[in-house]
Amino acid sequence: MAIFTNQATLTYNNNIINSNITTGEIREVLTITKNAVLGTYGRDDDVTYVINIRNTGTLPFTGLTLTDDLGAYTAETLTLVPLTYADGSLNYFVNGVSQPSPAVTAGPPLTVSGITVPAGGTATILYTARANGFAPLDTEGSITNSVTLSGGGILPITDSETVNAAAEADLTISKSLCPAVVTENGQITYTFVIQNTGNTPVVATDNAVINDTFDPALTDLTVTFNGTVWSAPANYTYSPATGVFATNPGQITVPAATFSRNETTGEVIIQPGISTLTVTGTI
Repeated sequence: MAIFTNQATLTYNNNIINSNITTGEIREVLTITKNAVLGTYGRDDDVTYVINIRNTGTLPFTGLTLTDDLGAYTAETLTLVPLTYADGSLNYFVNGVSQPSPAVTAGPPLTVSGITVPAGGTATILYTARANGFAPLDTEGSITNSVTLSGGGILPITDSETVNAAAEADLTISKSLCPAVVTENGQITYTFVIQNTGNTPVVATDNAVINDTFDPALTDLTVTFNGTVWSAPANYTYSPATGVFATNPGQITVPAATFSRNETTGEVIIQPGISTLTVTGTI
């Protein structure tokens, strides 16, 4: 519902007389809601949105335009857009029946034009946007994006949806060997580097475990984790006969990543949390 007022003036012989103020009401028959299928996102995740437009009136609305700001926000003096529309992802339904896709401009902002909402009916628009390099990733991070429906003689109507950065670890592991060429009965070191680009640490209760089978099997093992010497069986198990190596649950921990921004572009910079396991032995 929107209230409007109006007042007239009468001028004569340098006199100005104001009329009474009239008040009217525009009863809106179109409503819009925007919802995300999932309430969280991670780095490079797709977020699917559902837009429902309902017409409770007795006349159809045609030629409507939907505009989505794709979560645009301000950081320092920069305007950043954390979502990128996924080309070709839009689906359009009228009263639940699939329709040819209306005209889409990826933007930002994303613009969908040529929408029709029948009398007493609904139009539904689904599309996907990807969290890009400007999407906040820390535990307090979120994306709020708004849609506005306009055109067709209506007053613009809006709705918004907020999705939060998922609180989770995101691990990768790499393994290297030094030296790559070794003589018989020589000593080698395997180095395992675990990186966490997520916003929460891996703690003992997460029970992270590294398993490996050394071939050829090693003897006289020396194992360190983040520079601290480990011992068996307190921290790991190993069979010289089979070469099977495994850390014990709860021994591997990895700090969370830290996040900053490129001062020029505003892009999020991820500094991974890192833990290192080394295993040295004789072939």
